[in-house]
Amino acid sequence: MTRHIRHAAFFCALLLIALLVNAARIQVFEAPSYDDNIANRRTTIARYGQPRGDILVDGTPVTGSRDTGEHLRYERTYANGPMYAPVTGFASQVYGTTLLEHTEDGVLSGTNPLLTPFPLWNGVAIRDRNPGGDVVTTLRKAAQEAAYEGLAGRKGAVAAIEPSTGRILALVSAPSYDPSVLSGNRSAVARSWSTLNRDADKPMLNRAVRKTYPPGSTFKVMTAAAALDSGVVEDLDDRTDSPEPYTLPGTRTSLTNESKGCRNAPLRKAFEWSCNTVFAKLGVKVGVDRMAATAGAFGFNDPNLKIPYSVAESTFDTKVDKAQLALSSIGQYNTRATPLQMAMVAAAVANGGQVRSPYLVERTTRAGGSTVSTAGSRPMRQAMRPSTAVLLKELMVDVVREGSGTNAWIPGATVGGKTGTAQHGLGNSGTPYAWFVSWAQGDTDLEPKVAVAVVVEDADADRGEISGGGDAAPIARAVMEAVLKSPSPQDS
Repeated sequence: MTRHIRHAAFFCALLLIALLVNAARIQVFEAPSYDDNIANRRTTIARYGQPRGDILVDGTPVTGSRDTGEHLRYERTYANGPMYAPVTGFASQVYGTTLLEHTEDGVLSGTNPLLTPFPLWNGVAIRDRNPGGDVVTTLRKAAQEAAYEGLAGRKGAVAAIEPSTGRILALVSAPSYDPSVLSGNRSAVARSWSTLNRDADKPMLNRAVRKTYPPGSTFKVMTAAAALDSGVVEDLDDRTDSPEPYTLPGTRTSLTNESKGCRNAPLRKAFEWSCNTVFAKLGVKVGVDRMAATAGAFGFNDPNLKIPYSVAESTFDTKVDKAQLALSSIGQYNTRATPLQMAMVAAAVANGGQVRSPYLVERTTRAGGSTVSTAGSRPMRQAMRPSTAVLLKELMVDVVREGSGTNAWIPGATVGGKTGTAQHGLGNSGTPYAWFVSWAQGDTDLEPKVAVAVVVEDADADRGEISGGGDAAPIARAVMEAVLKSPSPQDS
């Protein structure tokens, strides 16, 4: 009898050991595959089982969470959704996340281990989900509103930067959309998704950072910097020996100007009157290597720029002949730039030639308000000599004071700017893009407070009257005024 009991006990022990081994195998080795299995709804239910953290502008949430009482309990809500959509993106139960909702998803959803004081214990042993943290942006509400209202339904984009730090103060794309319509899992969400994707105006395209445009004459800021830094131009008031019209090297194609008096115009007047012939010839004289080096120092040809979501690469073609280089030097041919990139160009001039990497997240916090991470120091490049930046500031101020950018003038401030009208389309048949890049410094400020780039795709003037000064400069002025008049939360 005792022998049978001993055998039964031994058999039970074997079963127990087998059970423990199998449980350990599943918990340690198989758990990730079960977690990632699309048939496993526990992760999804847990993800939407608590309110998501918020994205803040000037200390106020522009996002929220709504308790639906359904299986996937909390849906995302947005305040002024279309105005902030190029920053927040969307958080959809069906279509995932984009922009800040995507890059900061760990903090917002509560899965980031840094949200708990004991990350290893929380992540491995307990697998609990922390309350969602918050994401504090660098945006200034007044500047964002000014940019959004300035476009007023027109197609285009605005980017504004604080030159000394790289903080992004405004980022607007139009037309836009309300991300709330994609939040839940109702049938209306699928219809909204389909409608938005079929829209020919592409409202979900973030034109400020994900679309590149020919920058037109605003690129002459960079060409002037290259000419001054390389010594091709030593005095702003020396004649440049530029013919009018200018025959592109190796071709019979003549380049002309919209303005009169560009023949042999010195750099000061050529910049003010935006003489294509002068800058095309200067670009050729500087040479492709030095032009490309200067463009790279400003941020062109960088495919890795993130703010923290990715930014489309702005390009300056480095494999061009002299005729193509001439066109590239006036912002045409293959030269392409995002509005954010052109704001970086204006910011470099305002900041003594230094380019600060732009960023959108000032800090992230736990639900209780304690800090999880901060922006920290940002990379910096020297795009031009400080003495060159001083001369370029002088040129840009002249454009606003007495040139094509007078619509950007602000009483009680020093404003520098450059207009641009960019041709595009087959045979330049498209409605030209109206550009304006600028910076502003209040009379009582120690340094420029804001740099802005504006592009308007569908300027409402007649084709021959479209200009950066008429269509884009008033929008830039409104954004700059908003920044100059509103205190920075980071400085308070």
